[in-house]
Amino acid sequence: MIDLPVVNKEDKPKRAKKPDWLRVKLPIGEKYRKVRRLVDEYKLHTICQSGNCPNMGECWGAGTATFMILGDVCTRSCSFCAVKTGRPPEYDEDEPNRVAEAIRLMEVKHAVITSVNRDELKDRGAEIWYQTVKSVKEQSPNTTIETLIPDVRANWEALSRMIAGGQEVVSHNMETVRRLYRLVRPQAKYDRSLEQIKRTKEAGHRTKSGFMVGLGETKEEVIEILHDLHANGCDVVTIGQYLQPTKMHLAVEEFVHPDVFAFYKEEGEKIGFDFVESGPLVRSSYHAERHL
Repeated sequence: MIDLPVVNKEDKPKRAKKPDWLRVKLPIGEKYRKVRRLVDEYKLHTICQSGNCPNMGECWGAGTATFMILGDVCTRSCSFCAVKTGRPPEYDEDEPNRVAEAIRLMEVKHAVITSVNRDELKDRGAEIWYQTVKSVKEQSPNTTIETLIPDVRANWEALSRMIAGGQEVVSHNMETVRRLYRLVRPQAKYDRSLEQIKRTKEAGHRTKSGFMVGLGETKEEVIEILHDLHANGCDVVTIGQYLQPTKMHLAVEEFVHPDVFAFYKEEGEKIGFDFVESGPLVRSSYHAERHL
């Protein structure tokens, strides 16, 4: 009989306890239930659910949601993201109409649309992007739209089609500082994402990006990415706390204090951004209607 080693529970690594400022309310209310029903009825995907967003209760309770098109399986394997990864199934060509109809029924004033990465598609899903924005505009002409688009891997023709539907804001997230890119976004490139934002701005769009803190970055590196974003034409930036989705994802290195987020906001405003949304629970589409 083999004697197994005794493991002291105190020796096991423990996940850091969340501070009080990261507590959120449970999703409740009639508006929340209405949004949930419509999402289920129209077989839609939302980043609110797939990304385990801490603000889902607040946003859905206000009758808004961030829709995720092109399925819920991503071709990337970013070490921070809760979205499923693998080989995606065929996309649904009727999805643009279903998304547009749901937005109309929800009476959304400002819609946010995002997607998984579809690197296996020659056009990166650009045509579905274009048709979705056009369908929303046709069914809800008074609804403004922000599109949070993925990395097109320098397929600039795809980018042009992706942003040509008439959306008011085009967002592409940097996610983290330059030094941590290979760890956090191994299939992406820092300078390529900056160029994508620059090209979007040159095409005449209002641009936006976001990144997380708490992954081991320094304050100097945060200031550096703010300067890089502004120099490449970014108008709006969001900064939020990284939260570990599962034990398989990157661990939180630090729970950044709200005072530090206030400092980053002040620095961003000094640099010249039109709007800086900075706080522990801030996510890309949080308070997106303000960023117009």
